[in-house]
Amino acid sequence: MKKLFAQEVPEIYADDHRDQGRRPRPGSRAKIGVISHDSSIDPVGACVGMKGSRVQAVVQELQGEKIDIIPWSEDLATFVVNGLQPATVSRVVIDEEEGRIEVVVPDDQLSLAIGRRGQNVRLASQLTSSQIDILTEADASEKRQREFVERTEMFQTELDVDETLSQLLVAEGFTSLEEVAYVALDEIASIEGLDDEIASELQSRAAEALERREAAAREQRRALGVSDELAELPHLSEAMLVTLGKAGIRTLDDLADLATDELIQKKRVEPRRRAETAPKRPEDKGGILSDFGLTEEQGNEIIMAARAHWFEDEEGASAPASAEEDAVGGEEQ
Repeated sequence: MKKLFAQEVPEIYADDHRDQGRRPRPGSRAKIGVISHDSSIDPVGACVGMKGSRVQAVVQELQGEKIDIIPWSEDLATFVVNGLQPATVSRVVIDEEEGRIEVVVPDDQLSLAIGRRGQNVRLASQLTSSQIDILTEADASEKRQREFVERTEMFQTELDVDETLSQLLVAEGFTSLEEVAYVALDEIASIEGLDDEIASELQSRAAEALERREAAAREQRRALGVSDELAELPHLSEAMLVTLGKAGIRTLDDLADLATDELIQKKRVEPRRRAETAPKRPEDKGGILSDFGLTEEQGNEIIMAARAHWFEDEEGASAPASAEEDAVGGEEQ
């Protein structure tokens, strides 16, 4: 497809703009993103041609495959909006840590955003190299309300405070005990109705709640037979160790045998609204600890730390031989 466009569009041949495209399968549909580094050239117009002549020539060569030509953008949110054309997008929320993008569309745009058999959102996901979840305005509102209630109840239970204070924390953007425990004290004290004393007490209770969680996870981890040696490795929390134990990883050797991808690889799942009908693929499962947000660097450190005893064992195996040789030499003397 790129070669055909290069044949039909002189600007591509002259390298005046670059393209990036994705196709679900030949003969179906494609999306191609284009950008020009020359302000005098319209990249989309150059690819379309006069009355669509250039793109139609490519379409004919590809036996009628439909091609969407969209402006490429360095801003991911803008590129996602462009990639979901012709649907109208109300809001884009990017979760960089999880590599996911939540897109909110008007209720009447849902089918258009998803496309036939999910083709539009799938192509947009591939084009932007991100997982895209499509929500309607009603879905987004329901999700926000559900999260608000869940977080309020969590703070009530874990911090032993009333509903009003819990709701106040959630409304101010606090989503976890870690945020309450480790944020700067004045960020809590500056909330209307609170002061340094209350803020300090909240942080103390949050820290205690985290310790309780850690202790409960430690007991569960030990019940699963996960070695204490694993608990000494960097970056691994007790909750992670429980997850490893449930996956059958209980010793240093078990962990050392894993590749980094098997440990931390992000899940690659079909975009929302098609998950129920999309076939499962092996790579969709992700790594054992994919839900914990570990980086590749951290994953490498964990694996190498687990393998460290292998090298120590090798050194230890050669030491007795040397000692024996020394002993023999001493007798001869």
